[in-house]
Amino acid sequence: MNQLYNAFTLFLSLLVEAMPFLLLGVLLSSAMLLFIDERQLISKFPQNPILGAFLGSCIGFLFPVCECGNIPVARRLLMQGVPTAVTFGFLIAAPTINPIVIWSTWTAFRDQPEIVVFRIIFSLAIATIIASLFSLQKEPQPLLQPFLANRLNTILKYSKSRNKPRNSSPSTLLQSGSFILEEPGKITKLDSVRPPSKQAKLTLFLENIVQELRELGGMLVMGSAIAASIQVFVPREVILSLGQGTISSILVMMALAAIVSICSTVDSFFALSFASTFTTSSLLAFLVFGPIIDIKSIGLMLSIFKPKIIFYFFIMAAQLTFLFALSHSYFL
Repeated sequence: MNQLYNAFTLFLSLLVEAMPFLLLGVLLSSAMLLFIDERQLISKFPQNPILGAFLGSCIGFLFPVCECGNIPVARRLLMQGVPTAVTFGFLIAAPTINPIVIWSTWTAFRDQPEIVVFRIIFSLAIATIIASLFSLQKEPQPLLQPFLANRLNTILKYSKSRNKPRNSSPSTLLQSGSFILEEPGKITKLDSVRPPSKQAKLTLFLENIVQELRELGGMLVMGSAIAASIQVFVPREVILSLGQGTISSILVMMALAAIVSICSTVDSFFALSFASTFTTSSLLAFLVFGPIIDIKSIGLMLSIFKPKIIFYFFIMAAQLTFLFALSHSYFL
């Protein structure tokens, strides 16, 4: 009974910690829906996949959201026709490459500034590599859940029905303008006839917030419940006993990062509690891998991507994080 109480307490703490950042991401996503012209946005991104991946990785500095808040923004970028490389670069790097997380990491590891530097470098490198690989898939529909792919196809059909050639603008998917994506087969173009009134914009803004919170919030609750259960029923002593060797300590901290699902804005202080037990390389593995993928974010990603895509994403992120952390251990 006591364990169930602890699990419920942890579940609520994870949910309370993550929900504000999810809400922030949804607000940013909805703001992009109303106030950003897709054609102007997409025309500014380079078509080169490596440059696009690197630029997408750096965009996170302008959007200070953690791994709970970046997913709705990344979903909106995909639905606007932003190149796959840019979207994946943002999805991976935004939880780390933003001023809030950099500041919190510096605050926690003020005596070890190399951790701050290498966290940024490793995160940028991993984001650029993975995003470049996913850029080989030019059209995002095969990566998406069926209901999102249907929405994207609906927008594409709508564009063709307006007699607008697909290659007539830098966007490969959309006309210029903003769209509200509703049920499959139904979309609303916000400026199709005349500029919408402020009241209409506000209504659509709120409707999009409710829609995305309904879709993403359920996944967040499920992921938080799983993470809390694992933390309670897997003794911490077991994890600590495995973290003695160079390789095993890195693997254990990566597993811990995925399990505890702490938001990147506060994970530095959690990692600091292991500083006397684990190596600097393993702490870096925790700080780099956790914001990329954890149980909560897997649940949120399932609302966008197919399970096999998330599996490939997980494997690549885990391998690259391990290699970078191991290189740091032996060569730096």
